Amino acid sequence: MHRRLATGLAASALAVITVAVTATSATAAPADKPQVLSNWTQTSASSYNSWAAARANQSAWSAYQFDWSTDYCSSSPDNPFGFPFANSCARHDFGYRNYKAAGSFNANKARLDSAFYEDLKRICNGYSGASKAACNSTAWTYYQAVRAFG
Repeated sequence: MHRRLATGLAASALAVITVAVTATSATAAPADKPQVLSNWTQTSASSYNSWAAARANQSAWSAYQFDWSTDYCSSSPDNPFGFPFANSCARHDFGYRNYKAAGSFNANKARLDSAFYEDLKRICNGYSGASKAACNSTAWTYYQAVRAFG
């Protein structure tokens, strides 16, 4: 009787441990999450393009538990003077939100702000003449705002 009871209790305990370990590993983000986050928040066009592709297919990255939420350019226009800054603002939000969640925002803020500015300048490179000058001036203003208030 005791042996049967002990075997039953051991089996029950093992089942509980298995469920707990499975639940923990199912909710834990992959170990390379910091590297993926870093890759998507660099100043290069390839970093932006990788992030944009992942953003378009967020479900493929669900195990990483990234915060994809955005308010785009916050209280500033998303498309000032017709310049399409919204996606650059979304990537900037992505970096801010995910580095804050990781507890390493202060160490990465300057790079995130620089990446934002590089993204905006790449948009401006699609213009010429007075439009390019206006775009670059607006990009500089947005960059200075996030450096000071972001």
